[in-house]
Amino acid sequence: MPSPRARVSAALVAALITASCAGGEPVPRREYPWHTGIVATTFWVGEILDPDTSDGSQVISTYDSAWQEHYGGCDGVLVGGRCETEPRTAANGYFPTRMTPRENPFYLDLPFDDLNDPIAFAQRAAVVPWSRDPGYAGREKDESFSYLKNRWVQLTKGRAVCYGQVQDAGPAEYHDSRYVFGHDDPRPVNTRFNGAGLDVSPALNGCLGFTHLNGAQDRVDWRFVDEVDVPDGPWRRVVTTSPPTLY
Repeated sequence: MPSPRARVSAALVAALITASCAGGEPVPRREYPWHTGIVATTFWVGEILDPDTSDGSQVISTYDSAWQEHYGGCDGVLVGGRCETEPRTAANGYFPTRMTPRENPFYLDLPFDDLNDPIAFAQRAAVVPWSRDPGYAGREKDESFSYLKNRWVQLTKGRAVCYGQVQDAGPAEYHDSRYVFGHDDPRPVNTRFNGAGLDVSPALNGCLGFTHLNGAQDRVDWRFVDEVDVPDGPWRRVVTTSPPTLY
């Protein structure tokens, strides 16, 4: 069985496939670049990291002002009124043990906020690889539309291969386009949290076999993937399709 990092031929990368879309326009089949050895921390819907900072609460996300409500509650366990994380196992598909999520529990963030960060918003049509695809083209000035929310990401750690959807931005940086979209495996500009380049949900923490439930030592490889290339798995049980909700 080929490695998940196996490269396809340049001809296949450049080939166009006909997709079922409103305009019947061809959509390019892409092979997105790998980002290797990236520190990943864990965050979860309902977490309060620092109530005194604008990005210290996961009750909301950069794309959803009512993230916890729409998700279905605390993505973990309530301890003394605080939403805390919990271990996740394959026994129930890495889903939370005390609540039923209404959105995909396999979520993550990346340091490119294409809605609220003015630099990222101005750059997005130029740097996001799918910005000219049907459904995305011509929406660079649409302040209610995100190019990143709900996009799929493949993550690997050792032999573990898991998939998740982008639902927030961070950690700590919000327009690191060179790292997020670069083709030469650049390092994140963030220096906090051991230089982390993404946060992953408890479901991805368990699926990838992290050694720390809530630390900044685990490293992953990741890349974007188109939805057509996402295989069946627990990450397909509940797929998030909601647009940004900003009040």
